[in-house]
Amino acid sequence: MKAAALFLFLVFSITASAQYPTILPERQRAAVIDEILEDRMDNLLPKLMREKGVDMWVIISREYNEDPIMKTMLPAVWLSARRRTIFVFFDNGTNVERLAIARYDVGNLLKGAWDLNTHPDQWDALVAAIEQKNPKKIGLNFSKYYAHADGLTFTEHGEMMAKMPEKFKSKIVSAADLAVSWLETRTDQEMVLYEQLGRISHQIIEEAFSEKVIQPGVTSTDDVVWWMRQKVTDLGLDTWFHPTVDVQRYDPENFDHLRTFSKRPDKQVILAGDLLHCDFGITYLRLNTDQQEHAYVLRPGETEIPAYLKAAYQQGNAVQDALTNNFKVGLSGNQILENALAQTKKEGIDGVIYTHPIGFHGHAAGPTIGMWDNQGKTIGAGDYLMRPNTAYSIELNASVRLEEWKKTIRIMLEEDGYYDGKTFRYIDGRQKEIFQIPRKAGHLGQ
Repeated sequence: MKAAALFLFLVFSITASAQYPTILPERQRAAVIDEILEDRMDNLLPKLMREKGVDMWVIISREYNEDPIMKTMLPAVWLSARRRTIFVFFDNGTNVERLAIARYDVGNLLKGAWDLNTHPDQWDALVAAIEQKNPKKIGLNFSKYYAHADGLTFTEHGEMMAKMPEKFKSKIVSAADLAVSWLETRTDQEMVLYEQLGRISHQIIEEAFSEKVIQPGVTSTDDVVWWMRQKVTDLGLDTWFHPTVDVQRYDPENFDHLRTFSKRPDKQVILAGDLLHCDFGITYLRLNTDQQEHAYVLRPGETEIPAYLKAAYQQGNAVQDALTNNFKVGLSGNQILENALAQTKKEGIDGVIYTHPIGFHGHAAGPTIGMWDNQGKTIGAGDYLMRPNTAYSIELNASVRLEEWKKTIRIMLEEDGYYDGKTFRYIDGRQKEIFQIPRKAGHLGQ
């Protein structure tokens, strides 16, 4: 049997010894999802609608072309909208009424409010509900800067406006701020779950970056990528993007940051002395993780990671600190970026920051804090102000010149964190030491 084939056989035959947190079966997942959704509808939605001054929010989708917001509001057993599905949320001053302009209830949270005998046309039923409630503002999901909040399609908008009485057309406003706040705000219940998601994701990376998976000189970066994908599937989870694994090493090749995103070799064999990097995330219970970590493959005779790599890694952690120390409610993503970069420059660190919110989506709605190819202002999403109870993927890199390698490397880090409005914390901690391959054997000595 060829070496590569033998490796794959051994890797995929291994029964992992890692003890992962409990992963719920589908029926229990559904119960948890619905419980969280009910809490968000009961407690978060009224608060956000009043904060944004929108007393009616109308969300319209057709089956298999769901508005991104509606996808987060469907019960667990609804995997898509049905035919045309219309949600209407109306704040009557006491509570938020939840209606579905549909022939049936949507789970237990939205009451069906379309009587075919009275209004054979669904749009007429919507207009009747609007006339009955007589809202001051009607929020619709359209947005220039957030795809998440731009779910109202051209066709649906046109048909709705053709039926809408003139007196209500002037009341229509963009619900973008409301939509983004709905997406970015994390509840206490969700944050309990996020701890588990972060731990599962970290443990998959830790196992992937170990001698259980990597045999130097045989294993390729692509082998590790597919091991990670298979592990996610075996655990009954999903991933929202294809993982990546890349290598930096002592060789004449200059590291090209773009290679990590689009020019990465597919099957680069991992060798002793390589600094490995991965980008990885999972999806579970409608939430997502996004993490980047590093490992080093010991050379023959080495017993620990070289001091110059440890020092380089600390610069990456310092960029993380410079960023999160500048989190403040009311500051825009652009201002936080400017402040953080000023701090890294003062500390003599060459940092690049490209941090994004995370939650219902991997690249989620909220303040963008830099782009990997733009360290200036990001118009639109970068102008959005930071709010409390929000989660972020702290994504960035530090460029470090290694005289030992006669080249500049990048320490590329990404860890998920939570900001409560006063303090920031990493949801399941952050990597502060490079993984060592193979791990130290405590019972052995020189």
